[in-house]
Amino acid sequence: MTDILDELTWRGLVAQTTDESALRQALADGPITVYCGFDPTAPSLHFGNLVQLILLRHLQRAGHQVIGLVGGSTGLIGDPRPTSERVLKTKEQTAQDVERIAAQVRRILTSKEGAEPVFVNNLDWTAPISALDFLRDYGKHFRVNQMIKKDAVAARLGSEQGISYTEFSYQILQALDYLHLYREHGCTLQTGAQDQWGNITAGVDLIHRVDGGSAHALTTPLITDSQGRKFGKSEGNAVWLDPTMTSPYAFYQYWLGVEDASVVALLKTFTDRGQEEIAELERQVAEEPYRRAAQRALAADVTTLVHGADATEQVVAASEALFGKGDLRTLGADTLRDATDELPGGEVAPGDTIVDVLVATGLVESRNAARRAVADGAASVNGVKIADSEAALAPEDFLHGQVAVVRRGKKNLAAARLARA
Repeated sequence: MTDILDELTWRGLVAQTTDESALRQALADGPITVYCGFDPTAPSLHFGNLVQLILLRHLQRAGHQVIGLVGGSTGLIGDPRPTSERVLKTKEQTAQDVERIAAQVRRILTSKEGAEPVFVNNLDWTAPISALDFLRDYGKHFRVNQMIKKDAVAARLGSEQGISYTEFSYQILQALDYLHLYREHGCTLQTGAQDQWGNITAGVDLIHRVDGGSAHALTTPLITDSQGRKFGKSEGNAVWLDPTMTSPYAFYQYWLGVEDASVVALLKTFTDRGQEEIAELERQVAEEPYRRAAQRALAADVTTLVHGADATEQVVAASEALFGKGDLRTLGADTLRDATDELPGGEVAPGDTIVDVLVATGLVESRNAARRAVADGAASVNGVKIADSEAALAPEDFLHGQVAVVRRGKKNLAAARLARA
């Protein structure tokens, strides 16, 4: 596809635009400058933010100039949620989170393809504005009757808690960002998630009212599974891009576990693979689902994008080694720890027998059951089958001085963690 808007639509990255035909023409006549903002509401970006970064990468490869904005000022205020007021973080906390998120944005947007991206912090132009100037120069261009129509604001106005003026003013700040980037960088397109439509169009309107200019908006759909449930949550926890919050191993496993009904759509959205390649993976999902080829491709591509090729190689090796297709002893200490963190297990010590270990890690319910497992050839430690029920763990069985991986049968794994004195 030569039309970037057609490609973005095929990839499931377009929910709304202000004027599709005008935007299509602007992109064709380009290059244009496009931005997306990321607020430091947490120490890391997450699954949902990754959609916006990938969208910017597609536009960057198509020859357009991209700007990654981190919200040092908007992060101090907080975009209103439909449910409750945000707890304001200190300026020091926000500044720390800005640095961490800016590093993530830089890493993902910096590419050998397309123009070098621009990175900005909206605190730089918002902080010098006085309260009087903010109200006179910008607040006068907003109508409250329009502002309260935003979904999150309307929901809060209808609740007992209501909404503070602080959060109510958020959309003015975001609109100011668009106006500033329009003036300073010639930016004429802002992207964001579908729930940002009101904030983004407020910026479009402000540019028109103040400077008489024309600008565009493009939002991405909410990413959901085949049941309509929001993706990006794993047992109530966000899938973070920071490796200290969601390890590369857990990140890879999340994508590897995607259901067949959703994997093709996610391949389109989250990878650079083309139509023919994705069509072949779709065929494999239909005809050979047990191979999970599409899930493996998805997990490898996204993990490489976020954490790098070396991390992906390590987590793939760990995943295979845990299930007997590789050597656990070749894994690095961090990867081994991440791969075994989620396994059931218990503390054991050198000298404990395999029977002791099987019981301590919960792989069997009794010592008799443990002996039967050994006699049946169903017990192993670090991939090595144990045939003697009196065999004991040696100090070197605790890989990196941390853990021994114990198996009963083909699928039952546990972590025998070294007991600390």
